[in-house]
Amino acid sequence: MAENPRAHRRPRAIRELYYITHVENLPSILNNGIFSHKLILEKGIKYTPIYNEEIVSRRKAITVPDGRSLWDFANLYFQARNPMMYKVVCDKPPNNIAVIGVGKSILERPDVLLTTGNAAHSQTEFPPVSQKAKVLPLIAKEIDRVYWNDADGSKRKIMAECLVPDIIPPEYIKTVYFADYRTMYKVRGALGKPLHASFMYEPYTFFQPARVYKITPNLFVREGDMFFSRAQTLTVSVNTVGIMGKGVASRAKYQFPDVYVHYQDLCRARQLKMGKPALYKREKSFDFELADEPESLENANNETWFLLFPTKKHWREDADIKGIEQGLQWILENYQKEGIKTLALPALGCGLGNLEWKEVGPLLCSYLSALKIPAYIYLPAEKEVSNDLLSPEFLLKERTRF
Repeated sequence: MAENPRAHRRPRAIRELYYITHVENLPSILNNGIFSHKLILEKGIKYTPIYNEEIVSRRKAITVPDGRSLWDFANLYFQARNPMMYKVVCDKPPNNIAVIGVGKSILERPDVLLTTGNAAHSQTEFPPVSQKAKVLPLIAKEIDRVYWNDADGSKRKIMAECLVPDIIPPEYIKTVYFADYRTMYKVRGALGKPLHASFMYEPYTFFQPARVYKITPNLFVREGDMFFSRAQTLTVSVNTVGIMGKGVASRAKYQFPDVYVHYQDLCRARQLKMGKPALYKREKSFDFELADEPESLENANNETWFLLFPTKKHWREDADIKGIEQGLQWILENYQKEGIKTLALPALGCGLGNLEWKEVGPLLCSYLSALKIPAYIYLPAEKEVSNDLLSPEFLLKERTRF
């Protein structure tokens, strides 16, 4: 994971724009196009909503510069993996949701409008059509993020929209993305006839891990983004000198400044030591920070805690596997009395710590398989792990220590 979500690289080019919908709406959309909310009501089209109707209704009162309502437009996002999507997958099973990819040629139409963020937000601007060429690179820069927050406006900006009057004809639809294979094949089979759109399995867009390996009924190894695991407790590998420079630690530093302050306070007081992780019981839920319209969340976590887990003394050193094992022993002895309900961890010491998964994986699993709560280990992003090192037989070979 990069230190900054956009550091050291140019923004990705805009390839598609996106519409988020319930899978039950796909037959109508693929045959007839994406309609504005106003047109849906006028034509009496039956549809399955994915969003709170009260929130959607607020957009009716919001107007663009020429006086038209947001309900007069079909809205597309430049980035589907955004706060709205996060809210949707918090409240609904991801396999009920589809993302429709619309060809970027829609931007060439002179009647489409762009926004600099969530169109319903008071600080969002609606640049003139004549400024489209100037605005698009700025939007591309803002949507190329791994994470966002309210403080710097990135939560609003990553939801930049393209507003298309009345209808997006079906010929603009290029791709339909799904969170799981079974839903994709079920929908494809029900539609029957040849389609002009490609169907693709893309769980990452829905904040789902790309791969999941079930090790025991409560222990899973995942490939994906640990910070979107929705576990109650997220583990951050750190050193004991107060530097969050790279990897998972730097992500926590930028996305959760209060965690960084707490970590530095522990290091200044010399209270953070190898073999003794520190649990920061943060009162605010990660779900409320990430989701659009968080006050309407139905299935949000009530809290997000952080386990600051020392893997090395100094940031220049390699990770200490003995210290990691001592820290895992601390988890085993303390998780119940501390109130940890679900736990997510990176592959401690792998990647930037220069340890190998073939050593760390079995060690992690030997301890975490003894927990009576769900635990999720996230594979290192920096290295590819072969399938033979991800089997329960390999990862539980040291389980006999308990």
